[in-house]
Amino acid sequence: MLIYVADPMCSWCYGFAPELQALLDAFPEQELRLVMGGLRAYSTRPMDATLRAALAQHWTEVERASGRPFDRALLARQDFVYDTEPACRAVVTVRSTEPELAWPMLRAIQHAFYAQGRDVTRAEVLAAIHAEVAGRSSDEFLQALQGESMRQATRADFQLAREWEVQGFPTLFAERSGHYALLARGYTKANELIERARAFFSAAGRSP
Repeated sequence: MLIYVADPMCSWCYGFAPELQALLDAFPEQELRLVMGGLRAYSTRPMDATLRAALAQHWTEVERASGRPFDRALLARQDFVYDTEPACRAVVTVRSTEPELAWPMLRAIQHAFYAQGRDVTRAEVLAAIHAEVAGRSSDEFLQALQGESMRQATRADFQLAREWEVQGFPTLFAERSGHYALLARGYTKANELIERARAFFSAAGRSP
């Protein structure tokens, strides 16, 4: 199993997504477990100039390292509140109801936010993204997204990430037969991920 601790509105997670996909393609037998970390969950104040400048710098670094496209329109909005909880909750909701779509939903939210400049803090935007991913109406998704049970499940993810002492995103673990390994803490290229995973799964498979 691969265990990925991430946040849909984390720029390095966005840059890391193709690298993780390459790892998944190399190990199709491995299940992917997603845990949402809550990068800036429950923020309530609009971004100030300091935060906008810091984000712009991070985005430029990710763009250079990964080659992924960025739309910076949201950085110019004076009223934008960088609250990552709704996007995390959207992934948790899909994971709970349509687990096979959880990873595609995470990637779609990342693309919408970073490449298209869509405001993924809004429930209606998340519902539209879900409809694009699922290919059908998102009425049931939207109802579940706004329910208390998904809010609690999302808080449980955040708590789990803290219990695991995850210090940043992306963080990727591997598990086999009760053995665990840290495959990535931060942005890591696919070839290195694949090499680490191959060594771990091979060794874990030989363990008594």
